[in-house]
Amino acid sequence: MLGGLQVGMLGLLGARMYGLQVLDGDRYQMLADENRIALRLLAPSRGTIVDRDGIALARNERNFRAVLVAERTQSVEATLDAVQAIVPLAEAEMQRVLRDVARKRGFVPVLLRENLSWAQVAAIEVHAPDLPGVAIEIGDVRTYPLGEAASHLLGYVRAVSEPDLKDDRDPVLSLPGFKIGKDGIERQHDGVLRGGAGLSEVEVNATGRSIRELSRQDPKDGAKLTLALDAELQKLAYARLAAEKSGAAVVLDVRTGAIYALASFPGVAPDLFAHTISSTMWDELMQSATTPLVNKAADGVYAPGSTFKIATALAALQTRAVEPDHTVVCTGSVTFGNRTFHCLSKHGHGRVGFTQAFAHSCNVFFYDVASRAGIDAIHTASLALGLGQRTGIDLPHERAGLVPSQAWKKKATGDVWHAGETLSVGIGQGDVRASPLQLALMIARVAGGEAIVPHLVKDSAEQKAWPRLPFLPRHLDVVKAGLEAVCSSGTAMRAQIREPGLQMAGKTGTAQVRAISQEDRDEGVRSDDMDWEDRDHALFVGYAPVASPRYACAVVVEHGGHGNTVAAPIARDLLLEVQKRDPGAMA
Repeated sequence: MLGGLQVGMLGLLGARMYGLQVLDGDRYQMLADENRIALRLLAPSRGTIVDRDGIALARNERNFRAVLVAERTQSVEATLDAVQAIVPLAEAEMQRVLRDVARKRGFVPVLLRENLSWAQVAAIEVHAPDLPGVAIEIGDVRTYPLGEAASHLLGYVRAVSEPDLKDDRDPVLSLPGFKIGKDGIERQHDGVLRGGAGLSEVEVNATGRSIRELSRQDPKDGAKLTLALDAELQKLAYARLAAEKSGAAVVLDVRTGAIYALASFPGVAPDLFAHTISSTMWDELMQSATTPLVNKAADGVYAPGSTFKIATALAALQTRAVEPDHTVVCTGSVTFGNRTFHCLSKHGHGRVGFTQAFAHSCNVFFYDVASRAGIDAIHTASLALGLGQRTGIDLPHERAGLVPSQAWKKKATGDVWHAGETLSVGIGQGDVRASPLQLALMIARVAGGEAIVPHLVKDSAEQKAWPRLPFLPRHLDVVKAGLEAVCSSGTAMRAQIREPGLQMAGKTGTAQVRAISQEDRDEGVRSDDMDWEDRDHALFVGYAPVASPRYACAVVVEHGGHGNTVAAPIARDLLLEVQKRDPGAMA
């Protein structure tokens, strides 16, 4: 009986061992490997951003950083004191290091400082015997060679936040310190620039310390992104705006919609938001009258002033409210109801047609034209020119602006549209608002006669045959003749390009920020006499060359005063430079 019991027990044991080692061997082998092998993600390098000529706009550079492995030092505090003598650490950094050391295992590196200079790296290496547990690691840091000149356009990268993890399930986002695009091109094309994570199989011991790497799948670095932008033209645009206090400029291709410059001044340091900024710095940025955080080229909207007369003219011509030979006698003002609407010339311009009205920016002529066309016709023409709606540019933020209509006012205020309001809108005042990008698109569409769409990434959305605008060619010619007169004999005559064959056509604009009362007019008060925040905005839209338009430009100088003396010279310099560089010829 005992022998039978022993044989039975041995049989059960053998059967169990057979089941564990043979039948379920693969399963337990996998579980053992999971305890022994750790899978670790490898961060990819972010793709570079270059201009149309391959000049780097955003790239990765070596980032030397000092790390501390707590288990390799007898006293973390003593080591930090020794590091402090070589690389100064702020009190907040010291507290962060001590907090990270307490939270992590002893063999996990803790960041001390990053972006070390070569001199600091050398000093740490020389004093290595006195700095137990301190090591130098090499990583990537994002740099922007154009600095503030392209900060709004390119955006910035920053460490992944909790909301990012909720919206994006990419496993690479879980890597400590991994950064993603947060604004501008960096955000809009983050999926292309981010790349894909690699994978490393590492053998670890019971405490999780790495012993050796078993296999490795290298990460897929982000793709290079080529923009239509011209880096030299972008720098020139920013430099010209920097002569003023605040403003924006856009240069684009009349035929393709490619944007060669999109500048907003003032800019911000590209690495400003890479780390947490102080509340004091944030308050300064938010409260600044020049709004440095706003991309004024696409996110800023302004009353377009007299540049909007282009849309008013086309609306009246297309609806046959007036004919190309329409004339008006300007006496300096016009009375509508119980209100007087003034012209730029106190004594009037006399009898003027479209060409003279554009050349001398006669408000009275366009009051008449706007009244005849009506607000809804102006609204429809404006939409065709790219106003009152987002242009579709490949940036994450863009404001739509506004071109009012009867339906809009009824919905927004519950009130009906009043005929007198049409006069103000007809000269770009009242409720109408547009961004510099929209104004550049408007003048480009007028110059080329096609409904182009602006874009920043080279070759994207470019096509050979854009839809034609819903305006008769002869009506466009009437407007273009007026725009040529503006620069040859009108308000922008002094800003005209002098080089033969490169001349520009365009329209000046001065948009009121604060209305001037009749009492102020009688006393001779001008916008230039007011505080900076109350002065008029200066605007100019133009294209060149006149004979065969290829490039269009819009400039807005906040509180700059007069468009002919402030904005037009900036546009002249940009249109001259872009013609000399001629990026469209290489498209």
